[in-house]
Amino acid sequence: MKPHPDSVIPPAPASTPDAGPPPPEPPTAPPGPDEALAAKTEEVKRLQDRLLRLQAEYENFKKRTAREKVEFLKFSNESLLLELLPVLDNLDRALASARAEASFASLVSGVEMIVRLFRSTLEKFGVKPMEAVGQTFDPSLHQAVAQLKTSDGSDNQVVDEIQKGYFLEGRVLRAAMVRVSRAGSGEPGDGPPREDGQA
Repeated sequence: MKPHPDSVIPPAPASTPDAGPPPPEPPTAPPGPDEALAAKTEEVKRLQDRLLRLQAEYENFKKRTAREKVEFLKFSNESLLLELLPVLDNLDRALASARAEASFASLVSGVEMIVRLFRSTLEKFGVKPMEAVGQTFDPSLHQAVAQLKTSDGSDNQVVDEIQKGYFLEGRVLRAAMVRVSRAGSGEPGDGPPREDGQA
């Protein structure tokens, strides 16, 4: 049977090729031994350069720290010395006044004022005197230089202070040099004092 002359026959669909994945790229060849050696050599040079720079920076840091330490030690007592200068000024004034007036009373008064000023200056820096007389002997606070026999039965008590002790912020700066009682039958001071430092 022939088709009608007026009928339209649709064109046959064009055949499209099947679109699959792209072909794989050819694998690159691994670097040869010469290229690998050159890369490692470059990396070693870079690391050596970094190490040298770090060593140089460390040496500079050590030198700078040493200089700063020397400067700190040189001027660390500056504030204390500035506080002590007025004490020296007052000592100079007391001497000048004593020479001009030749008065013992004025000299004593001037020295007492200087002692008060000096003690208040030390207290600003945490230095406080130690009270030793009448206390029980304590080797962490006192240095015994002699023993004195007592008839009142007291033993191991500080009876005399030869040199005052001081605390610095609650820690012993200097132990007090003292004489310590020893119970005995004689009068206080009976018998030669022991000078061996034993209490």
